[in-house]
Amino acid sequence: MPADGDFQSFCLSPSKPKFRPPPGAVDGHCHVFGPAAKFPFAPERKYTPYDAPKEKLFALRDFLGFERNVIVQASCHGTDNAATIDALQASNGRAHGIAVVKSDISDAELRNMDAAGMRGVRFNFLPRLVDATDPTVHLALANRVAGLGWHVVVYFEAPSLAKMVPFLQALPTAVVLDHMSLPDAAKGVDHPDFQAYIEVLAENPKLWVKVTGPERISKSGPPYNDFVPLARALVNRFPDRVLWGTDWPHPNMTTHMPDDGVLTDMIPRIAPSAAQQKALLVDNPMKLYWER
Repeated sequence: MPADGDFQSFCLSPSKPKFRPPPGAVDGHCHVFGPAAKFPFAPERKYTPYDAPKEKLFALRDFLGFERNVIVQASCHGTDNAATIDALQASNGRAHGIAVVKSDISDAELRNMDAAGMRGVRFNFLPRLVDATDPTVHLALANRVAGLGWHVVVYFEAPSLAKMVPFLQALPTAVVLDHMSLPDAAKGVDHPDFQAYIEVLAENPKLWVKVTGPERISKSGPPYNDFVPLARALVNRFPDRVLWGTDWPHPNMTTHMPDDGVLTDMIPRIAPSAAQQKALLVDNPMKLYWER
């Protein structure tokens, strides 16, 4: 069962968004959980979610007006990617994925994942979600998956930026930073900490960033007004290296459970022009996940 304080489920009745995504739009960050009876959660997990199966994800995709998904393996399933691969194989080519794997995974297993639709590996540096791993282990794995044309997704919190920079620079692939690396929204876009983040992105053209997670980053809560300037600054500065996603079903939320319709309606607030929206939702994710 979920830990005390966790929400029992994702938003069961999201609002219909007023914003209509452009044709071919991609939800570039979401998950599937279980169902546990078929795909058990990992014994070493730090949290236990409720079931959020592929059928619910695909129904939400259609309801919100998206055409594709990027399904990210979540830490509650550890390195058993069966639930994610099952969803990819059921998607009729409309979903690709990001895996979490052991460092000693065989090349044959990686090729099988590639055939199933995996397009990258995720390295998680959040102690509350995973146990620590030596970055050199991750670097060796990144060098292996580079040969498949995969990229790397890295999840860390903003205070760790300085110590993460050498690792990010050493990675041989495109690198996607999850959830804007969870900046302190209370400090604002002009604070030296966020400006340092922008500078790191500017200096390393391999770095991409997901302008996602307002429900995690905002200090003010819905409608997440303090998140908007941060995300818009990244969209304006790096229009060809930004991605967007719902983060459905929103694991580890302990303050409120976001409405995915409301999250979708934030897109024109962070990407006001039609050109920015097409880049954010279509061109960029298609380039990174479908075109190679």
